[in-house]
Parts: sequence; structure tokens; C-alpha cells
Amino acid sequence: MDNPHGAAILRAMEPDTPDTDVIIIGGGLNGPALALALAQGGLRVTVLDALPAEARGGAGFDGRAYALSLGSVRMLQALRIWPGVAESAQPILQVKASDGRAGEGAAPWFLSFDHAEIEEGPLGQMLEDRHLRPALLTAIGDEPRVTHLSGTQVVAQETGPSGVSVTLADGRRLQARLLIGADGRQSGTATRAGISRSGHDYGQTALVCAIAHERPHDGIAHQFFMPSGPLAILPLPGNRSSIVWTEARAQAERINALDDAGYLAALRPRFGDFLGDIRLEGARFLYPLNLTLANDLVADRLALVGDAAHGVHPIAGQGLNLGLRDVAALAEVVIEARRRGEDIGTSPVLARYRQWRRFDTATMALATDGFNRLFSSDNPLLRLGRDLGMGAINALPPLRRRFIREAAGLSGDLPRLMTGRAI
Repeated sequence: MDNPHGAAILRAMEPDTPDTDVIIIGGGLNGPALALALAQGGLRVTVLDALPAEARGGAGFDGRAYALSLGSVRMLQALRIWPGVAESAQPILQVKASDGRAGEGAAPWFLSFDHAEIEEGPLGQMLEDRHLRPALLTAIGDEPRVTHLSGTQVVAQETGPSGVSVTLADGRRLQARLLIGADGRQSGTATRAGISRSGHDYGQTALVCAIAHERPHDGIAHQFFMPSGPLAILPLPGNRSSIVWTEARAQAERINALDDAGYLAALRPRFGDFLGDIRLEGARFLYPLNLTLANDLVADRLALVGDAAHGVHPIAGQGLNLGLRDVAALAEVVIEARRRGEDIGTSPVLARYRQWRRFDTATMALATDGFNRLFSSDNPLLRLGRDLGMGAINALPPLRRRFIREAAGLSGDLPRLMTGRAI
């Protein structure tokens, strides 16, 4: 929803009076979350979204869901988003991970993470895109410090000693102290800033859908490591689950081209019958998988968050959580700098964000890449080694608890928002 106050910031500007404090390019999930956090900290923010508003809220987005870590849930609570979506969420009470092959069921060695092993509550929450996205868009629409311009393409950006400017496709020009790229793996913001990328293609594609099933899932998330790639079965409210199913690219495209009956026939041997009969609900999606990392998180008066900074394999379901940690850290750095009277776009300020986030993002990228290489293999020795490894972790409560806290987003140097506190 566009803010009716938006036209006011498009006025002609003086060199020391920018149109807005921060411009965020990207209107997905991380961009609006960052806009809300910064606005609640007293900054004026403009969100530029290339997609029209109706595309963001359309039924075509139905079917996707996110595994939000406990840290991400706490952040949404601090941003006052969570109360409006809590009834639509499904707590993740247990996570089970095991090796498997289509038609053979799970291997005897497995990992099991139970929420009862930590004091804080559920490991996380499953929330569908159709609930989270509108809640964020409504919140920034209701926030007077945020201007949301949808259907707006950025064609150029320039930095100067005291600010940054962007030029829109219709010729308008906006100026700010700081520019944020939240525009995904093909980030035009990063490219225009001269930030190169590293990574590689996995040759895999994720098939994503929602299913209904006969038996209750009991709040358990399952991850089966198949030779062609992982299959995640993630609980949704009611007798429904979200499926993230990885296959070699040609096979995934062949399966996706089938009708619903053929699609389910391909899924059932991999899924098994532990939840009874299954049927499709909502749309089906196809996502080619690659690893893409920006070679820097910042440039002159610019910072990157979310997939614009790091696109990782979905094997651990941490993509959005990683992006929200970026958002929480950057918001804290910028708001605190503003309160100290610093220019929020200067290199010393942005260096704090880079230092805070670069280790965590690099570690997660390497971990997901390594897990995918290790588990997307049918080599008998590798299978034996990883099965014994999972069994060993499962047998050692202190080590298992450490993994649980990491998966729940409770470890490391957490930004205040990730602990549920306002900045």
C-alpha cells in the first residue's frame, strides 16, 4: 500500500536537506522490515519497489512459507508485527533430520531436536508468505515516516560527499544520506555500486508447494537427505505442510511440467506414507538454486541486506532468518549512529555493520554449501560417515543443545531486535 504522504518527499532539495534519510531499494520482506525498524528509531525512509503493489499482494504468492527462527519471531514481536500474524503461525516443536532414498524410508541414524531441551519455547514458527508479506506492507503503510513507492524502477544511483541519489525510470530523482540494497540475488544496487559477486550454480532446483495430509504433523519438521538433494517437510497450521523438494535441474523441470496427479505421483515415494494420503494445496513454485555472495556488504553510502548480500542454499531454511539478522544489525548501527549525531552514511558507521555481519554470513554460506555437498551424494562411505555423525550428535545432549540454540537463532552476538528489545 502506498503512503499518501509520499509526494511530499519528492520536493526539490537543497544540498544539505535530503528528501529522506534512507532509501531502500527492494520491497520483498527484508526491505519493509528494515524500513519499519529504522522508522521506529526516528528516521525517514523511502522504500522503492520495482513490482506493483497488486503483484505483492496477489494470490500468486500463496503456497510459500518460511521457517522463522525464535530470534526472527522475537524481532517481529519487537517491530509489533507478530501479534497480527501469530494466529496464522505453526510452532515448530521438533526437528528430525535423516538420510533417505525414495521408496526406502529414513535411515536408522538421525538427528532429533526437541523444543523441550531449551527454556525459551518453540524452536521457531512456520508462517506463510500470504500472512507475513501483507502484515509488513500494512505496517509500513501505517507508519508516517515511511514512504512506499511501488512499481518504481531505479535506473541510476550516485554518491557524493554528503549524500546519495537515485534516478527513477520516470525521471524523478531522490536524495538521501544512505542507500540500502534489499533487491535480491540479482541486486542492481550492488551492481551499480561496483560490488562484484562470488559463488556457483548447484545444478539443482527447488520445487516448492503446500500439501494437505490425513494425519497430524504434531509440529514436527522433517528433513530427508536424498541423493538428489534434501526434502524438507515443514508443518503448517492444521493438517498441512510446506514442501521444499530439491532435485537435479532437468529432473525438477520435468516434474514441474507434470499435472497435479503426476506431480504427486513423483512426490509420494520420496515423502512416504507417515502422514497418510497427501494432496496439493495452492500454487507450485520452481526456484533454481545457486550460491551467490556479494564480495562486500558496504560501499560508499551503501549497504546490502538479505539476498542482495548473500543467497544461500535452502538446505537449513535459514535464508530469511539470515536476512532479518542483517536488518536487525544494520538498523541498530544506523539508529545508534544517528543518536550520536553521526552522518549515518559515512564509512566508519557502515564499517560497524560490515564487521558485525560478515563472519556470520560467510559461516552460514559455507555451512549450507558444505551440507549440500555432503548430503547430496549417494557415496556409501559418505552416507555411513554422515549417518554415524548424526547419530553421535544425537547421543550427546550438550552438543545437541548447542545445535538447537544455533538453529533457533539464540547464539552469537545478537542485535537487540533479535532478543525482542526495541532499539
